[in-house]
Amino acid sequence: MEAATGNSPLPRSPAETEAETETEPAPEPLPPAAAAPEEDGEVDTVNGDSSQESVADLYAAISEVDGLCQEPDSIRTWREEQVKHLEALDENSREAELEWREKAKRELEDWYTQQDEQLEGMKANNRADDVAEDVGQDLCSGSDWERVLHLCDLSSKSSKPTKDVSRMRSVLLSLSQVPVPLK
Repeated sequence: MEAATGNSPLPRSPAETEAETETEPAPEPLPPAAAAPEEDGEVDTVNGDSSQESVADLYAAISEVDGLCQEPDSIRTWREEQVKHLEALDENSREAELEWREKAKRELEDWYTQQDEQLEGMKANNRADDVAEDVGQDLCSGSDWERVLHLCDLSSKSSKPTKDVSRMRSVLLSLSQVPVPLK
C-alpha cells in the first residue's frame, strides 16, 4: 500500500508509476496571473469570483457573526426597543402629516368658498349700484352741472385727512346755480 501512495522510500516500478498517474491526475501549475497579483489594478478571478471580493465577503461575514456573538443581551434588547420606538415615531409622524394635509385641504376649500361668496356679494352690490345710478340719472334730468354735482361728494365730512377741496366745492356749487351757456 505504501508503494501505491508514493510515501515509500523503496524504488517503484514503472508499472506502479504508470498506474499512479492514471488514477490521480497531477496538479496543474498555477498560471502566472494567479500566482502574483498584477500591478495595473486588475483583479484576478478564480472560478468566476474575484479573490479580493470573496476574501472581503468572508471577513464581513466573520465580523458580523463576531458582533452578534459578543453583543450582550441588554444591548441587543435596547437596540430592538429603539427600532420599535423609532418605527412608532415614524408612524405617528406619517399620521400627523396626513392629518395636516387633510386639514389644509379643508381650510383651502373653505377659503375658496368664502372668496366665491364674497365675490358674488360684491357683484350683486355693483349691479344694484349700477341700477340705482341709472334710475338716479333719469330722475336728475336737470342741467349738466347738476348731474356732475350728483356724482361728486360735496360733503366735508371725511374721516381721513385729505387735501382741501373747499375751493373746488364752491366753484361747482356756483356753476350749478348759474348755468353757463354752451356754445
